[in-house]
Amino acid sequence: MTIRHLLSATALAALPAGFAFAEDLPPCEGCADSLTVVSWGGAYQTSQQKAYSEPYAEMTGTGFTWDESSNEAVAKLRAMNEAGNITWDLVDVEGPDSQRLCDEGLAMEVDLDEMLAAAPDGTPATKDFGDSVINDCFVPQIVFSTTFGYRTDVAAWNGKEPENLCALFDTETFPGKRSLEKRPKKNLEWALLCDGVEKDELYDVLDTPEGVDRALAKLDTIKDDVIWWSAGAETPQRLADGEVVIGSTYNGRLFSLIVEQNQPVKMLWDWQVFDYDGWIVPADLPEDRLKRVEHFLHFATDTQRLADQAKYISYGPSRASSQPLVSTHADLGIEMAPFMPTNPANQKNYLVNNIEWWADNQDDVEAKFQAWLAR
Repeated sequence: MTIRHLLSATALAALPAGFAFAEDLPPCEGCADSLTVVSWGGAYQTSQQKAYSEPYAEMTGTGFTWDESSNEAVAKLRAMNEAGNITWDLVDVEGPDSQRLCDEGLAMEVDLDEMLAAAPDGTPATKDFGDSVINDCFVPQIVFSTTFGYRTDVAAWNGKEPENLCALFDTETFPGKRSLEKRPKKNLEWALLCDGVEKDELYDVLDTPEGVDRALAKLDTIKDDVIWWSAGAETPQRLADGEVVIGSTYNGRLFSLIVEQNQPVKMLWDWQVFDYDGWIVPADLPEDRLKRVEHFLHFATDTQRLADQAKYISYGPSRASSQPLVSTHADLGIEMAPFMPTNPANQKNYLVNNIEWWADNQDDVEAKFQAWLAR
């Protein structure tokens, strides 16, 4: 199932009644009594806690420690591995980072059909997750997009509002600080699109010796106006504070800012970038910690739990069987579908993250990007 089909499945008919969810979890024999989980902080991490860890802790008494270092997961796991001291039990990562960690042997290969619950109708986990099973180490969780939010009350804009991605580079019409992620992924693609490169040619251009330089040259035009972010919660906070006028972040963070916090901010869906996010288990965990991780994952990735997360944040669950269970926000009671990245009105221009290209090139491009930042 493709990303488009996966998130368009919200109108599927209701599932048959009587299927079992993970409330029937067996006792966790020989398991550690706590978990250290790494995620991204902010509204996304809160949705994980409400949907996954809080009900699991209530059922099992397991203690949770949350670390908000997912943005640096690859570097930190490499360092832990070299030191022979893996302190994390479960790590939330984007698709390309899971590929790198899997390729380097830092993430454990998993048998999803053995570890995870089947769908309520008995469909094996791998088939229920479909295309979101992107490598042998990745436990799928959500489909999300990275896009832009902008303030609607900027006096210097004289009543105008951004209508497309390239407003990011138009500092004459839309003056003010921008907030961008301190990594090359997505920034390079957006820069090339606004430098005239066609969508289908993006990675051919980036593969050429001058491709990355061309993207960085475009970013140079706004470099003095950019405040860089490392955590997904930073752009929403900067928009709320008026520190920036436009910025990139994950669509669910902007949903929280606009709908839950009622800030004067709008979404700009033009050229949003779809991506998968999920779990990896660090390789070579002690047996008791690994057993607790597997027990938790069986619970946290079942059909109901993934649907529950979508009641707190506008990310699509990776399981097809979860889609019919997504309806309204848990607290506000509003329909979530209009805020999903694959709502047809939001999906006119979009990219799907090229996981293979970034897995093959990220270290080299990252080094070049950081050198450019330091100039």
